[in-house]
Amino acid sequence: MLDVIFLLLSSFAIGGALGMVLFHQPVHSALSLILCIIALSGLFALLSASFLFMVQIIVYAGAIITLLIFIIMFLNVKEANLPKEPHKNITLFLGALGLIPLNILILRAFYKLPSSFLEKNDNFGDIKPLGMELFEHWLLPFELISILLLVALIGAVVFGRKEEA
Repeated sequence: MLDVIFLLLSSFAIGGALGMVLFHQPVHSALSLILCIIALSGLFALLSASFLFMVQIIVYAGAIITLLIFIIMFLNVKEANLPKEPHKNITLFLGALGLIPLNILILRAFYKLPSSFLEKNDNFGDIKPLGMELFEHWLLPFELISILLLVALIGAVVFGRKEEA
């Protein structure tokens, strides 16, 4: 049973990644990225990494993709590039697909399903070992990346502003 769920989620992740690259409309690419991220969160749920599962859903599928879709909508996209109205069946299917990772955790809680494919590692997916590793061994690269992102944000604002005439 877990093998079937793994193959299903991995095929959706690969399909979402391919759709993200191959679609011509930016909205379709963003929706394919959401599909890929939700499938990856399901794989984290199969591995019993509850923290990584929640971060994947809340931070990536929730916040970053929402921001990306708002940016796409504000870029004055031509009407020819906007997606057509989707069929209700496709919308219902994608909505049900988004609930698969949550259903895995619920089934595991109620029916005592095996926790993962891997041997049990007590620290896998927990927040404390991740934080200790990040701030003991990777503090300098972490801070350098945050400074790089801040400089990129300032550069985007400077290049994106309109000159007053």
